[in-house]
Amino acid sequence: MFLSACGGQTHYGPVQTASGPSSDIQILAADTLPAPSARDRSVQFRPYRIGPFDRLAIDVFGVDELARKEYRTDAGGRVSFPLAGVIEAGGLTPAELENEIAQRLRGRYIRDPQVTVNLVETVSQVVTVDGQVRQPGLYPVVGRMTLMQAVATAKGLEEFAKQDEVVVFRTVDGQRMAAIYNLRAIRSATYEDPEIYANDIVVVGESTQRRLIRDAIGLTPALLSPLVILLTR
Repeated sequence: MFLSACGGQTHYGPVQTASGPSSDIQILAADTLPAPSARDRSVQFRPYRIGPFDRLAIDVFGVDELARKEYRTDAGGRVSFPLAGVIEAGGLTPAELENEIAQRLRGRYIRDPQVTVNLVETVSQVVTVDGQVRQPGLYPVVGRMTLMQAVATAKGLEEFAKQDEVVVFRTVDGQRMAAIYNLRAIRSATYEDPEIYANDIVVVGESTQRRLIRDAIGLTPALLSPLVILLTR
């Protein structure tokens, strides 16, 4: 059942299923996910790893044609470097990418290549869009982004996408939360297009996570308003 907010306070309650209350999810009396804190969005004490759309300065010492040039990784984290070909740079540290480029150049093109990789610009603010969209992947959050804009960035919906089953996963103050939205309702201005933040995961249609909260959806005759859930496991 839905628990309403009274006295300006937010209340949580367990989902009631046919077999009794579920301790895995709790419905939150709210019409949108709260914004993540600065701590949620920061990554501390971890080595930087190259990601999609990062801009890198790659220099091969002593080779003018390969000196002090900039390259940008694609949506999959790949980078194309002369003579070395396409490299899966996503997930590598700059030092690891230096070693990979050097190995590809060594002997065949350059006797002992000295490669330096420096980060020029990072697009660490990315959203994951998955499910029934034309081009799932990681996309940069530049400025303010809404749910409709995030879906459009992934080239839109597939032909038979379930527009009333769109889940946004977010971590807020260390707690994992989810909200279920209906894109048709947003298009008809039944409720506002919610804001999307970096590190959010947007899933359109069926998914493992979506099945986890199926019982909660079954409690409502229709998603006339967003359903916000706290995932306790």
